[in-house]
Amino acid sequence: MTDSAPIARERHGLVTVLSMVHKPYNLIGPTLINALLAELREAQNTGSRAIVIRSGLRHFSAGADLALFGARLEGKGNGGAPGGGWSGIDFLKEVELLPIPLVASVNGVCLGGGVELALACDYIIAGNSAKIGSVESALGLHPLMGGIQRQVQRIGMARAKEMSMLGRRYDAATLERWGLINHVVPDDVLDKTALAIAEELAHGPTVAHAATKQVAYIAANQGVRAADEQMGKLQEPIWASDDLRAGLTSFRQNGPGLAKFAGR
Repeated sequence: MTDSAPIARERHGLVTVLSMVHKPYNLIGPTLINALLAELREAQNTGSRAIVIRSGLRHFSAGADLALFGARLEGKGNGGAPGGGWSGIDFLKEVELLPIPLVASVNGVCLGGGVELALACDYIIAGNSAKIGSVESALGLHPLMGGIQRQVQRIGMARAKEMSMLGRRYDAATLERWGLINHVVPDDVLDKTALAIAEELAHGPTVAHAATKQVAYIAANQGVRAADEQMGKLQEPIWASDDLRAGLTSFRQNGPGLAKFAGR
């Protein structure tokens, strides 16, 4: 990566860590989104079995690039996104459906589109000083990339409407209590803990994790019955996986919890 690239990539064994360094505030727009998608695909294609998305700057993300809204008002934008040439909704869907686990590691301020990016990940961990909020109402907007519906999925309609309509910034502990984020840790151990969680996920049964993500996505968007109806098909790769054979063999020989999975 060059110094001017919006994403810095590091590899830690089976885990890829993607650090957003799109100065000054990791503003969400085509530049950052296209770079992030390229890096996610590269990580998958080169064998990573989990990914951490974090910020290499003081804040996770201050939200969308406001220049995009001007373009939209002038009729130059995409109806499904705040600016032209990209779709925020399609972006979140691709992130959500990536067949390997994603951990969002949130530091500093995480607002607007930054919240939506985090919500597309499988696990959200935040530093205890993080301030997180869907603040688009201050601009006369609401979350544009699908944040409202994803908040409803995680914390229910009442809290989702509160977040998007009041436009407040919440402390991480409050959002952990609500269930929007998974875990809050002291700021000085955020990176270490996020990597440890990603490593735990990476050493798990990757094929089963991919199926879990698909089942969860269908259940959240189409309902439990739809997920039930597709379970058999979605589980077929698990039954054909080396990981299942390794897990069963290890259980018989050594008991539970000692299997070493190859991720295939």
